[in-house]
This record gives sequence, structure tokens and C-alpha cells, in this order.
Amino acid sequence: MNKPAKKRSLRAPKVMISADDLAHIEALAEGALHRNPALADRLLDELGRARIVAPSKMPANVVSIGSTVTYRDETTGLEKRVTLVFPEDADITQQRVSVLTPIGVALLGLAEGAVFHWDTRADQRRMLTVIRVEPPAVKGRA
Repeated sequence: MNKPAKKRSLRAPKVMISADDLAHIEALAEGALHRNPALADRLLDELGRARIVAPSKMPANVVSIGSTVTYRDETTGLEKRVTLVFPEDADITQQRVSVLTPIGVALLGLAEGAVFHWDTRADQRRMLTVIRVEPPAVKGRA
């Protein structure tokens, strides 16, 4: 007699956010409530379940603003590399993705190895895996 295949948990992966980014992200989400309520609600939900940590305690392998992330779309097998940024720094031609996009909300706060579901703008559900996280570059002061 065969055992039934174990179902993969659909529980959302853990999320961790730097305290330095929290206020700006909250303000962006609240500002988007009228323009894109579904996305704003999703971002606020992510913030609500996130573990907020001091910037010095933020692990290098967790996606934060300025991180460069390589992820794989498990439906197509394609890998993509993007940098998560605030909306004012977004530039898709340079793979700089805003935290106020569906993929930006999905990636924020995830660690390497996390598997998550992402709803595309075309209303397709995709399963993605975070392959690699490169921490934000340290900004030098001139």
C-alpha cells in the first residue's frame, strides 16, 4: 500500500524587514490604498506579519530594499535577477523593481530558499523560489 504524497504547505514563508525601511514602506502602502487597493492591502498584510529587525541584525540572505535577487519561476523554469527598490528608483530596463509591484511585494523580506506564490498582473498564480540574495551595496559618504 502506497502512502499518499505529502502536500506542500501553502503557508506563507517568513518575512523579515529592516526597521530603517519600515516607515517608508508603510507610507507607500497607505498612499497606494486608493490607486491600487489590492496591492496596498497585500503589502500591509506582509508588513503586519513581518519580523522587524534592526538594520545591523538584517541577514545578508534576506531580501530588503536595495537587495539584488535571483529567483526561479517554477512554472517555466526561467530564472530572473532583479534589484528591489523604492518606486522613485524603479527602472525596469535596469531590472530595478519597485516594492509597489506585485513581484516587489512578493519578494520583500524573503530569505534564500523561500518558495512563495505570486499573482501576476494577468491574474496568473505562479510559484517562485528565491535562489540567491545579494545584500544592498553599502553607501559611502562623500
